[in-house]
Amino acid sequence: MCGIVGYTGGQQATPIILEGLKKLEYRGYDSAGIATLEAGESGIRRSEGKLVNLENLLHEQPLSGVIGIGHTRWATHGRPSEINAHPHKAGSIIVVHNGIIENYLQLKEQLTQAGHTFKSETDTEIIAHLVEEKLRTAPGFEQAVRQALAELRGAYAVCILNEKEPGTLIAAKLGSPMVVGLGRGEFFVASDIPAILTHTREMVFMEDGDMAVFRDGAAAFSTITGAALDKPPRHIDWSPMMAEKGGYKHFMLKEIHEQPRAVRDTIAGRLLEGEGDVYLGDLAFSERQLASVKRMVIVACGTSWHAALVGKFYLEGYCRIPVEVDIASEFRYRNPVIDDNTLIMVISQSGETADTLAALREAKSRGAMVMAICNVVDSSIAREAGSVIYTHAGPEIGVASTKAFVTQLTALYLFTIRLGRANCSLDAVSGQRMIMALKKVPALLEETLHLNAVTEKIAKKYMNARDFLYLGRGKNFPIALEGALKLKEISYIHAEGYPAGEMKHGPIALIDEDVPVVMLVPKNSSYEKTVSNMEEVIARSGRVIAICSGGDEEIRNRAEDTISIPSLDEDLDPLLLSVPLQLLAYHIAVLKGTDVDQPRNLAKSVTVE
Repeated sequence: MCGIVGYTGGQQATPIILEGLKKLEYRGYDSAGIATLEAGESGIRRSEGKLVNLENLLHEQPLSGVIGIGHTRWATHGRPSEINAHPHKAGSIIVVHNGIIENYLQLKEQLTQAGHTFKSETDTEIIAHLVEEKLRTAPGFEQAVRQALAELRGAYAVCILNEKEPGTLIAAKLGSPMVVGLGRGEFFVASDIPAILTHTREMVFMEDGDMAVFRDGAAAFSTITGAALDKPPRHIDWSPMMAEKGGYKHFMLKEIHEQPRAVRDTIAGRLLEGEGDVYLGDLAFSERQLASVKRMVIVACGTSWHAALVGKFYLEGYCRIPVEVDIASEFRYRNPVIDDNTLIMVISQSGETADTLAALREAKSRGAMVMAICNVVDSSIAREAGSVIYTHAGPEIGVASTKAFVTQLTALYLFTIRLGRANCSLDAVSGQRMIMALKKVPALLEETLHLNAVTEKIAKKYMNARDFLYLGRGKNFPIALEGALKLKEISYIHAEGYPAGEMKHGPIALIDEDVPVVMLVPKNSSYEKTVSNMEEVIARSGRVIAICSGGDEEIRNRAEDTISIPSLDEDLDPLLLSVPLQLLAYHIAVLKGTDVDQPRNLAKSVTVE
């Protein structure tokens, strides 16, 4: 969600770090900072906003030193501000950090009792104070870092300096990316390859639980617990554009593959498994306010509207309140019925969607409770809603939304648990069951990504079709809509999504041997009905591409082509079903030669009505 750059060697660190941070701007950020060490003294410069603000500050107040760390921050804990920007300092310890520390509140309380004073709202500052605390008893800087990291729960990539050991830089990783570049007598650390590619092509990719200590012109790799590691470098032969895309051909494909990480980040620090509940820190409603909600209206556009349709199933099924789903561009023009027991939820990836923002303002003007699900911290919608659930998808460059969509589904599922627990429609045991299912999703998404090759093969078979139909039932009907939208957006093939039961009310007239029909038929409560619909398609010579549960031989024997997803609680099938539909659209678009990342006539954020 943000960028790290570190350097130690014989050159001035600041220009190298600043250049690296610029190469990571595509990841998105809201503030930036750099720290260097010289003669045992640190210098730190931080600024809110774009890197040009930091450059101007460095021009007025230069930093010198041959060792340093830098960071671009995308806010998670604490709003964008200079005080929340990295690096953070406690005593002699200076830290930059990517990721989320799940137990930071517990650690903060312990450290406060031990006499530490905190300046920021971030979870990152905890790390600096924790290392400083460990230095009181540890035999040295390196051991203090190891002891501190052992107490952290969550995800992190960190670079740490110590004024008392000015020639040492320590880096470690758990759940967030980190790469080390090897130069001649110098070393580079970054959260992504583009930041350091102009300086070296010899890279060591750190694995979860790895730690690197750079000291006296040498690098030592080990586990966080202290076991030595042999980490041979890999030579990277990428162009600069390929480097930004992580070696993927398109941003869209990179973002599809980032979905396990995106869901993991969205649930990190929020699951209260023992209580069967979730913690949503930016939700400003009291328990009493949530319990008073008698009706909900979810307002969104495009892909976010499809997520809202799935959310309706979650909320009505578990929270037992009526939920309407409105298209934002229609909401304020139909004189909607709203009262003070109605909760209006708006969903937007960018937080700047004009129609959704207008709907939010209309709801507020009528006295409704309002909240947002949003991916961009401190965006207009997030600020005006007040209560927000941030999806931690990270910056999404491709116009066709992928990882933002699955994190919106994740956020809706989290809110369902929170609301259900607040209004007593969901007991602790049911909440625990839902949380246990959700925790499986990132690993199962990774497994689902292995379908890339089979999906590409199917894409080659159907790429010249002029029309597609997508059919699903229940929670999977909105996924049929989303699959059809993805194909339309990037391949320019006409596609429509329908509830499978509605096929006989019109769409069946379109089915013949030239129309591929994508059927969503995982084994769930509507499985038999959906299989019957599939048979109706086959009887009319339709060519069925079935997305089904693994091991379903009945579907495999009847459909022309099948893609098998892992089995999961049917509530969460929509997240797994989304992946092969995204991959199918992507591969067809690539084969047709369209501009996958920037399809014609479309913008990433629709900021005008």
